[in-house]
Amino acid sequence: MRNYDLEFLKHFSMVIGFLVLVTLGLIVGALFLHRTLPAEVDPAAAKRTENRIAPAGSVYAGATGAAAQAAASAAAAAAAAAQVAYGGTLDGSVIYQNLCSGCHTSGAGGAPTLDRAHWGARIAQGKDTLYKHSIDGFTGAAGVMPAKGGNPALTVEQMHATVDWMIDNLK
Repeated sequence: MRNYDLEFLKHFSMVIGFLVLVTLGLIVGALFLHRTLPAEVDPAAAKRTENRIAPAGSVYAGATGAAAQAAASAAAAAAAAAQVAYGGTLDGSVIYQNLCSGCHTSGAGGAPTLDRAHWGARIAQGKDTLYKHSIDGFTGAAGVMPAKGGNPALTVEQMHATVDWMIDNLK
């Protein structure tokens, strides 16, 4: 081999060696960056974000728009009905057992228990006053009644049914 051939092989080997080192450096850098990337976003968190940034309203036009608007109204009505406490039941005993009995059985917070001795003066005020106190809440010398028994999802009709059930079931 001639001298300039050996010189060429020497330079070529150095270039190849340098390229191998650069390649190994890039591989190590890529592995390091891959480990520092955040994990995938939780699908539930992505759904909450989509709901939060969704447009506030929609535009419905034409015949297909009217059908879409009717479907949206039905979905909104179903969602509103789902927000009513205890499935919207007007059975006073169900609401009493699930919510009111905690205080009205033990007398906690000055709540009258279901015996006529505690309710005589209250009934004398009239059902409208009882309804008002059960819905709006009441703070008196004897105790405290939170508005809607502490469950704002109860409807006025549910409160009336529960008060009626309680009066009908006094001992």
